[in-house]
Amino acid sequence: MFIQVQETPNPNSLKFVPGEQVLESGTVNFPNSQSAFCSPLARSLFRITGVQGVMFGPDFITVTKTEDDVEWSVLKPEIFASIMDFFASNVPILTEEQPPSDTAIDPEDDETVAMIKELLETRIRPTVQEDGGDIIFKGFHDGVVKLKLQGACSSCPSSIVTLKSGIENMMQFYIPEVVSVEQVEDEVDEINKTEFDKLEAKLGEKDEP
Repeated sequence: MFIQVQETPNPNSLKFVPGEQVLESGTVNFPNSQSAFCSPLARSLFRITGVQGVMFGPDFITVTKTEDDVEWSVLKPEIFASIMDFFASNVPILTEEQPPSDTAIDPEDDETVAMIKELLETRIRPTVQEDGGDIIFKGFHDGVVKLKLQGACSSCPSSIVTLKSGIENMMQFYIPEVVSVEQVEDEVDEINKTEFDKLEAKLGEKDEP
């Protein structure tokens, strides 16, 4: 197996392209090891010290590392080994069904929401996925479209600029009702970050003489 490595706009995220189908369609994001219970490959990748996030696309695996604690030169051989071992094992990449797509048109959606979802699915999401990330629709209220960035986009320094300039301009061009676009974080993300900060502080205390 020859695994290609592609850079993303986020220096802390790399795309690994195994030359095999990863998912039939869409993307699945694992922001932390707790969320990886339904994927043997994601669990394996999270066991590598320095791996902070994992995302699967149709033909790629995006791995996000912690800020500057560890170099890609150290991580890459372990990531390659995990991916190769997984594809050699012939186990399913996901052991439970995926949740329904956030951009599926719901009968209760009004015309504006339906248009936002269609634009995200057909024009915006494919571009974001090319960079090793994904974008999730979280709601539309009082002219504000709420989106959640995942994978390489989630902690990318340019993600807010991308959201504000490219995505907001496109939304406003096609859908006049859109006033602005905002990035949101789930409560789970905020809780995980708080707990991680607490753990870091505790570990820091232990390291002190």
